[in-house]
Amino acid sequence: MTASSDSRDAALVDFTPAAPAVELRGVDLSLGSGAARVHILRGVSLSIARGETVGLVGPSGSGKSTLLMTMAGLERPDKGEIFVDGQPIHAMSEDALARFRGARIGIVFQSFQLITTMTALENVAVPLELAGARNARVRARDELAAVGLAERLSHYPAQLSGGEQQRVALARALAPRPSLVIADEPTGNLDEATGQGVIELLFALPRERGATLALVTHDPALATLCDRVIRMRNGRLEVQS
Repeated sequence: MTASSDSRDAALVDFTPAAPAVELRGVDLSLGSGAARVHILRGVSLSIARGETVGLVGPSGSGKSTLLMTMAGLERPDKGEIFVDGQPIHAMSEDALARFRGARIGIVFQSFQLITTMTALENVAVPLELAGARNARVRARDELAAVGLAERLSHYPAQLSGGEQQRVALARALAPRPSLVIADEPTGNLDEATGQGVIELLFALPRERGATLALVTHDPALATLCDRVIRMRNGRLEVQS
């Protein structure tokens, strides 16, 4: 990478306080190739305010999870623009986007995505260490304590219940103190009682820190906890309430 491109990438991560937390403008996205190529998102435009909680709902295949992944920069649009904290993530280089995502965006997946050979503490601390964070292990301990796992630091994922694994994943997502937290079916693999505890943490901790939360769910009760519910169908925004 040249010096000029380094400077350009660095400029992209400057904070823009007046901008929405997330803004999509005319986003189109297709996945697959040839005859298997499928048009997933169709002209999606959306603005999410700072500190807002938004629930994405709709039938399977409507594009909810793909929309969430475009917000995180994990899927690149074929057309349109995506801004997070006022920064054009659609225009960033892969390296700049990775740095931006590591600092600004926390992601919670349905399947936890923990590293099985690492303890709970390591799962939370290692991403911080790789990002050059100071006192990564201290911060990881604090985050695990915040989700009620202070006594489970040395346990591996296989030694934890599903609810505990999702709380480790939540601690990992929140450890960098992101401005945007996205969650894709965060309680999809949990029973109702266990899921309720995760939901309470998922809403409380980002709110305490002023973070924006966008989540995908099939659970109407979970969606109603959000400030705004957005229904999708066939890759388009159908209803916002």
